[in-house]
This record gives sequence, C-alpha cells and structure tokens, in this order.
Amino acid sequence: MHRRRLAPLVAVSALATLAPAFAASTATAAPAAAPSAGTPSAVSSPAAKSVLDRYAKQKPTWKRCDAETSAAYQCATVKVPLDYRKPGGKRIDLAISRIKTAEPGKRRGILLSNPGGPGGEGLWMPLMMKEELPESVLKSYDLVGFDPRGVGRSSPVSCNLTPEQENWLRPYKAETYAKDVAWARTVADKCREKMGDRLPHITTRNTARDMDLVRAILGEKKLSYFGYSYGTYLGAVYAQLFPARADRFVLDSAVDPQRAWRGMIQWWAEGAEPAFARWTEWAAARSKTYGLGDTPKKVEGTFWDLVARAGEDPIDLDGQLVTGDDIRSGMRAAVFSPQSATEAFVELKKAADGKPVATEKLKAFTGPAVRGTAGAAVGTPADNGTASFWAVVCGDNSAVWSGDPETYRRDAIEDKGRYPLFGDFASSIKPCAFWGKSAEPATVVKNKVGSLVVQNEWDSQTPLPSGQALHAQLKGSKMVTVLGGEGHGVYPSGNACTDGAVNRYLATGKLPAKDVTCRATAASNAQARQNEKPDALPGSPVPERAPNRF
Repeated sequence: MHRRRLAPLVAVSALATLAPAFAASTATAAPAAAPSAGTPSAVSSPAAKSVLDRYAKQKPTWKRCDAETSAAYQCATVKVPLDYRKPGGKRIDLAISRIKTAEPGKRRGILLSNPGGPGGEGLWMPLMMKEELPESVLKSYDLVGFDPRGVGRSSPVSCNLTPEQENWLRPYKAETYAKDVAWARTVADKCREKMGDRLPHITTRNTARDMDLVRAILGEKKLSYFGYSYGTYLGAVYAQLFPARADRFVLDSAVDPQRAWRGMIQWWAEGAEPAFARWTEWAAARSKTYGLGDTPKKVEGTFWDLVARAGEDPIDLDGQLVTGDDIRSGMRAAVFSPQSATEAFVELKKAADGKPVATEKLKAFTGPAVRGTAGAAVGTPADNGTASFWAVVCGDNSAVWSGDPETYRRDAIEDKGRYPLFGDFASSIKPCAFWGKSAEPATVVKNKVGSLVVQNEWDSQTPLPSGQALHAQLKGSKMVTVLGGEGHGVYPSGNACTDGAVNRYLATGKLPAKDVTCRATAASNAQARQNEKPDALPGSPVPERAPNRF
C-alpha cells in the first residue's frame, strides 16, 4: 500500500492535570542510584516512587491535533522527569497522540509505535498505523504515538548546528582529517553549550521510561508496541527494563543492541560489501541492457573507474557537483536494490559524459540533504533531528567511543581497505569522541519477552545479521526473514507471508511456532522502492530520512 503524504501535524500543547490514582503504578520507572546494566530499573527511594506516582496521575487534555486531519486523531502534552533519578527535579514535555478503537468492546489495550531515528518524530504514527493495519487488528487497540524526549514537540533539543556541521558522514582523507577532528569537537562543544543539563538525559533508557509512564498515565497494565529500525532497539530496551509490562511487540528492521551505536554505523559499511557484489552480478547478467560490463569484475571496474574520474573532475548535475566520494556514499545505500542502483549509476555515467540524463533516477546521488527529519514540526529547531540523534548515539553508551582521534584515523584507514565502498565514512571520527561519559551504563538485552522480529535480507540500514543478533538476544522472540527482501522497513509490503505473520500476531498474540522464512515478490520489492520516494509520510521509517539514520 502506498503511504500517502499527510498534512503537517500541528499538535496541541496542554498541561496535564491530576486524576485519581489507579492500579497501574510506575514502581520500576525510575533508575536506582547505581543500576546494573540490563536489569529492571528500581526506584531509589519511597519518596522517588511517590513523585513518580504523582506523574502517573496526570490526566491528559486531549484535543484535535490538526484541522486537516480526522477529529479522531487527538494530541496532548504530559510532563515527565528530565532525570528519573531525581523525579522531583526539572520536568520536560512529552507530546503524545492517539486514535481510539472504533470497537471499544473488543479493545485489548494500547499499541504504541516509533518510526526510528534516533531523532524521528512519532506523533503522526497513529495516522500511519490506522491506514496500514487491518480491521482485525485495529479493533483491538487504541493507537498511540509520541515524539520521544528531545524531539519535535517534546521539549526539542538543539545544538545550533549549521548545515555543514550537520553533515557527519565524512570520508577519511589525510589532508582534511585535522579539520574533521575540529568539526567533531565543535559539534560536541556546541551541544553541551546549548543543551546544558538536558544533554545526559536524552537517552534510549529514559525514552523507554517515558513509554512506561505513558502506559501508566493511560491506565494500562501493559502496552503493545510496533517499532521500526531505532524503534526496535527502543522496544528491546523497554522489554529489558519492564518485562512484565510488555505485551505484543513487533520489531521491524532490527538494531543489534550489542553494537549500539558505533558498531551499528560501521555495519553500514560491512553490510554494503555483499550488497555491492550482488549488484555487480545483477548488472553483469543484464549487460546488453545497461552496458556496464558482462562480468561482475567488469561492472566493478566500471564503477571504480567512474569514482576515480569524478575524484579528479566532479560530475555536474544541474549545478550540484558529485565527487568520487559522493558516488561511493550514494551507492552504499543504493546497491541494496540492484535495479535502482543500476539505473542511477547508468544516468550518472551519462552525466559524466555530458549526455542528457533522466534526473528522476538519480535520487541516490541527488536526494534530500541529510538534515534532521522530513516533515519536522513547526517551530522545531532546524537541527533538532541531528542534535537528538547525537544525544542518543553518544549518550547511550560512551564506552564504545574512544576519546583518542588517532583511534578513528587508524580504523578509517583499515576499514576503507576492508570495506572500500563506505568503510572510512563509517569508522572516521564522530562527535561522540568528545561527548563525555554516559549517565548510565548501556542496556544489556537478554530476556524471554515474547516478540516478533521482522527483517528483509537486503536492508541498507540494519543488515540481516543485525536482525538475527537481536532475535538471539530476545530469547522469547520469533523471527520473520524475507529472503530477497529489499528496503528498510518491511511492514506493510503487500507480501501475504510477511504481512500475514505480523497481523496474526497483533490480532491473536500467538507467535509462530518456529521462525518463518518468506520470499520477496516483485511487487513487495517494488513497494519498498516506492516507499523510498520523497512523498512518503513525513518522518516515516524509510530511507527518506536515511542514509544517516536508523
């Protein structure tokens, strides 16, 4: 099903009021003074629990989100603690939304959702889920969305970054590395200066605690959840912190918690190499159509010849100069769909030769600038998507980020040799090198909570081994693997096998008896390519806001 563009969402901010207490407490919502990684977070004192119980008694003031959308789509704002260790301290806003089930008598509970990121706005998600889920599922749930803390309408963060400072996937070059180190340090410094005491608390663990507080505010004993990409990690962390409160969890296009976050960025480079080899085979088998070479080796040679040529003389695409490094970066994501990659590369080669080109096929090299999130809320800082991205990526697990610039130099050189397409982009220096220590240890995900992990074989952002790793860590999960599946974000694809597995689980709560293997169809992969176009829903879990997000 094609995802239609929706009008910009205008949330209504409303201070929450107090309501009578209910049984769904927040007893484990706050961290202990020194929590151990991977264990449920217990309150540090009876006083802290009492404060959190007062948060749980908020009664949201629901109002229509936007005049151009359905009156059933409602928004509200609640308060959450900035620091769950000190819940009586500063508070921040959390924007939430809902579409209530049309069949209250068949209602099971709430289905919360997240589109990915980190830094992706999710207030609009009920609109998408309403459009995509079948009636058999919709009757069971109130659909609930939210902008994660620091994002969109939820007390958005900013670092006052310029567009150039937001450009963070940078190739390694010896002559420019000192400037890249200075850039990374500047971004970290600007974020500390602008965000101040909020910076350490914009993390996945705290967002998971916010989710549990929303559950309590809405009077639910459990919550069901649908998360894409980064949202799979958020869901896995929630299941680890609150295993007794996780109901039906669908995790689509999965992040490996053990590689959050430097390792996940590096996986973009590792995953691209087999996809590149697949592309050369595909193009070689169609050499009469595309003329890139009749063997994989010749196709590879044609590619690197153009990279070298553009490195010396950038290709002019209507005033936009495309360098050899731009070609490497663009092809990194494009090769996961061989047809799209081939068509784009052929047009790029024509442009290099001064011939007329079909610009609509060149999106891999002329796509939207990698700034923030598409469809950002009115009034949100321009760099909010990037600022919140770094807050989470750096703050979740500082232990994986060396503070020594020479470590990144060595890794970038080594990984460019191992993964020529993108290795240096992924491993070179990032602002996290200068971010400082995380407020809490990273979450170790290892539990038996039931969940359904859904994964395409050819996913450019969370490669198949990443999904397999999350499945292994969630001992109670089952996995749906789409062989030949292309695209980042599986559901919905129109594939009866994959869509059916998700729908049955959400409707009945019964996981498959064993892992499921589906095969992609031409139509489902075409849907994946369609979902990558700029008219997808703003902020949706497709490469409209990739290639620099999960």
